[in-house]
Amino acid sequence: MSGWPKDIEAKAGMLIAEFSKRGLMIATAESCTGGLITGILTEIPGSSSVVDRGFVTYSNDAKIQMLGVHTATLETHGAVSRQTAIEMVRGALGHSKADVAVAVTGVAGPGGGSDEKPVGLVHLAAASRNGAVHHREMRYGDIGRDAVRMATVRTALDMLEETAGS
Repeated sequence: MSGWPKDIEAKAGMLIAEFSKRGLMIATAESCTGGLITGILTEIPGSSSVVDRGFVTYSNDAKIQMLGVHTATLETHGAVSRQTAIEMVRGALGHSKADVAVAVTGVAGPGGGSDEKPVGLVHLAAASRNGAVHHREMRYGDIGRDAVRMATVRTALDMLEETAGS
């Protein structure tokens, strides 16, 4: 592999090995990361037995059409919200054969932030078929687009590991 930070590469390899051993499959629903989570997972040999699918739902229409996020949720809470992340992860599970899913939505920057939703704000949700749903609100700060996206990938991989154990 090339171009990935070593810690992310190692974590993805560990997840693929562990999920493969346990017979678990993963789905991702990504907005601000644009497919990076699925990208690092599928860099790992053997990932085809673990990664069911990835949804890149950058636009609100994609979130609605591909994941079933409710229009009212987007209108009331916005795309970058706890509620949207949870609906995204439930949609990823509902539209896949995955046992565990993770969803991310945020403001990577450099623009697009506001006082209420500043650059670096990311909502992540992970869920499993047994009903466990976990949410994290991360405020990475205005550390640069690439740094926000890599930090989000790290957190998402951690959440996949934690959710698989719950």
